[in-house]
Amino acid sequence: MTDDYDQAERPGSARYVPRGSADGFAGASGIMFEQAMVQTRMAVCLSDPRRADMPIVFANRAFCDLTGYALEEVLGRNCRFLQGADTNPDRVAEIKDALARRDVIVTELVNYRKDGTPFWNALHLGPIYDDDGELMYFFGSQWDVTDVHAARADELHAKMMARELSHRMKNMFSVINAIVHMTGRSASSATEASEKISGRLMALGRAHEATLDSASGAELVNLGPMLATVLTPYADAERIAFAGPEVRLTSNAVSMLALTLHELSINATKYGALREDAGETGRVLLSWRIEPDPAEQGGELLILSWRERGGPLVTEAPTRTGLGGNIVTSLLHAADGQIEYEWKRAGLEATIRLPLAS
Repeated sequence: MTDDYDQAERPGSARYVPRGSADGFAGASGIMFEQAMVQTRMAVCLSDPRRADMPIVFANRAFCDLTGYALEEVLGRNCRFLQGADTNPDRVAEIKDALARRDVIVTELVNYRKDGTPFWNALHLGPIYDDDGELMYFFGSQWDVTDVHAARADELHAKMMARELSHRMKNMFSVINAIVHMTGRSASSATEASEKISGRLMALGRAHEATLDSASGAELVNLGPMLATVLTPYADAERIAFAGPEVRLTSNAVSMLALTLHELSINATKYGALREDAGETGRVLLSWRIEPDPAEQGGELLILSWRERGGPLVTEAPTRTGLGGNIVTSLLHAADGQIEYEWKRAGLEATIRLPLAS
């Protein structure tokens, strides 16, 4: 194909000096160039822009090994035959633009082997000119960088996990600080404070245990399984029924709901439907739904309903709100949420409204 092959004045381009047949390598330097192209471990091909659809006119053994195609299956075809479903069209457009401008481009995109296996291809394309400055070929080198992409993905995942863990820990310590401060201030003794703080922190811990399954990179936690985990210590599964669609929450919302349900459950085990003397008739129905948020255009509200039945009849509503209720109200208020209590004769009904993160 050429006797002489050197770097042209254009950055990244090469000079092609024809001395023999149009597609053959002639002369000593041409033979050396040909042998270098053939024997290099890097996959290399040449495409001819003078022919219709810019077909491949040369490919070395490394190219065939990389793609799984025999040489006769490669020659005469445009390089696009290596593209597939997951090939980024933006990358393809960038390549077409570089070819149109006769420019050099280095990019990475997904290509496919003959057997359909995808691989990440580090592609380097550049023009080759003859001694008169006429475009003769486009030179393309390919390198399988699938392992590099996997390593990058693992590193990115690790960084995302570290950021998410830091975010969750900051939220948790903020809630812990509120629990300790408010409980310690109002408790009549160190023992009482210790017991109440322990119970609230255990509820918080169970909620965040439920979030660990989402630590594969997802920042949102499935509401239903989290509720079941948080309420497990308070009653047999048969005494608490769950009903609602799949909803995913932030870790901050998980903390607030865990403490809210802890306080409702403690109240129910002492005075309501989950008391031991209520027997099997004492039950709680925990249901939830999503509604449009009237306070924010396009926003959504989580409406969570706690209904007690089968416990002692309610003769009158409490005259004051306990510390647990104050903690819950304070945390929900900080997130623009609220809780409403309705002391019906059949049992307490509480409704929690919490804006969902967009």
